[in-house]
Amino acid sequence: MAAGRDELNRINVFPVPDGDTGTNMCLTLRAVSGALRDLGDGSAALPLPYVAETMAQASVRGARGNSGMMLSQFLIGFRDGIGQRLRVDAGELASAISLGFERLQASLDEPMEGTILTVARDAADEAGRARGESDLRVFISRIVSRAEAALQRTPELLAALKTAGVVDAGAKGFVRLLEGVKRLIEGGQVAQGAVDRVNGAPSAAALTDVESDRDYRYCTELMVRSSSLPDPAEVRKALRAHGGSIVVLSTGDLLKAHVHTDAPDDVFKLASTWGTLESTKADDMRAQHQALQARRAIAFVSDTACDLPDELVLQYDVGLVPMQLIVEDSSYRDRLELTSGEFFRRLRAGLDASTSQPAPQAFTDAYQDAARAADHVIAVIVSSRLSGTFANADAAARRFDPARVTVVDSHSASLGQGLLVIRGVELAAAGWQPEAIVRELLRVRAQSGGFFTVDNLERLVRSGRLGRGRAWLGTKLNLKPVMALTMEGKIEPVARVRGRDAARRRTLELLERALTPQPRALRMGVVHGDIPEFADALRAELVARYRPMQCLVTPITPVIAAHAGIGAWGVFYQNEDGTNAETVRYD
Repeated sequence: MAAGRDELNRINVFPVPDGDTGTNMCLTLRAVSGALRDLGDGSAALPLPYVAETMAQASVRGARGNSGMMLSQFLIGFRDGIGQRLRVDAGELASAISLGFERLQASLDEPMEGTILTVARDAADEAGRARGESDLRVFISRIVSRAEAALQRTPELLAALKTAGVVDAGAKGFVRLLEGVKRLIEGGQVAQGAVDRVNGAPSAAALTDVESDRDYRYCTELMVRSSSLPDPAEVRKALRAHGGSIVVLSTGDLLKAHVHTDAPDDVFKLASTWGTLESTKADDMRAQHQALQARRAIAFVSDTACDLPDELVLQYDVGLVPMQLIVEDSSYRDRLELTSGEFFRRLRAGLDASTSQPAPQAFTDAYQDAARAADHVIAVIVSSRLSGTFANADAAARRFDPARVTVVDSHSASLGQGLLVIRGVELAAAGWQPEAIVRELLRVRAQSGGFFTVDNLERLVRSGRLGRGRAWLGTKLNLKPVMALTMEGKIEPVARVRGRDAARRRTLELLERALTPQPRALRMGVVHGDIPEFADALRAELVARYRPMQCLVTPITPVIAAHAGIGAWGVFYQNEDGTNAETVRYD
């Protein structure tokens, strides 16, 4: 799904051309995949009903937009079809897929052919026809082929699609989900890249006008919790007075509703009578459509060492260039073809890994994609003192168009680099010119930094950053190195202590010294090597102590984990006090 995100956004013309179907479906499935990864490292088999229930509940909580809600409905029905079975064959899978379609269809207030509904129906029908197949590879292949054929028919069933010359975005996203399942069954193949490069075609979403009978302003979502929720049919009936494109899903004590409306506050007031409002959202679709039609002034590119969470990469539309990761004899694009969770599982299994920088062409491709949507591109890259990545990014910029691409050496890595990207995006949104943004990033860079420590010295040995003799002695003495990212972008050891607790205390002492006097405009970030509980607790402590404007927490990307290892963690700070332009003030 992530591989087709931009293309799905580009062809999103129905029910409204707001250009976010790919993003919504991607975020919905990321919530599902995150919940499934949290179940464990895969070393122990889990009961199928438990996994299916986890998937369904996560899809409800994570469902985004009309398309995400519809996808969640299908997954809930699929869960119901699995029931309490510990194993399933093709026939039982066919029944589960059929229930998924029925649940999806029943949730819609205005079922429309030519959408995900059409593709899901044909997929369910083909599953029924293939229920006697003994080979699941043949079973899923038949379903995918039938779904693809149904997708190609969608323009004939929906006038808005035919006029725009595209297939339905939600339907295509559903096909991509089925294709991912097919790859897994056929041998664990992954999609080629996190984001497929688009072919330069104009955005159908931007060129399509909103149909007058669907011209509501706000895409509104809400989630309600209650032990006595109303029937979904009653909820749909109540919402009709407020708008259209209604989707309602309910599972357990949770109810989630989606509606396009001009009065979101009235919808929220109504929903509060059904139970406790747990979350609400109202996106201005007219503003989204206008933004699609308007060309951005500045787009941002970075590399995967920046450690920005997926949600922010999508929100800020940052182009990520993957570094290369070599595990055993296989090469992967960092973070795109191998996630942090999967990489940590491989490390725990004893597999070795090495890294390499992206080729200049990878940056050229990223600049081309960014330049299609913006007049200027700013690339914030991992420190030139740590990797040759910056040299390749700079060389690609000179070849592409040095007048349109500016490359910034972050003098950092991980969230030290990622926080600079966020600052740049905010300045661009505030109307700053590229030259002024670059000057501000360089100023902020000079008063920011980070500290980190590793729990095990083995990865430093394997990556060539520490001699085996020193590592042996350090392990025997339980020594933990504390290192700093200097203002020049180098890694330097600043302390050696015995034990994890001492490393934590010393790191926080160094941080306190660096943040004295305490900045008023401060961002912070916590990164970790598969120790989420520790990282969350540390984030809470930092927020209470320093009250930063923002404090992110995220696992380190595989290319950094290959050097730091499991149990590593770090804290980054970005001091934004002061400014080199009159347009920004801090209280």
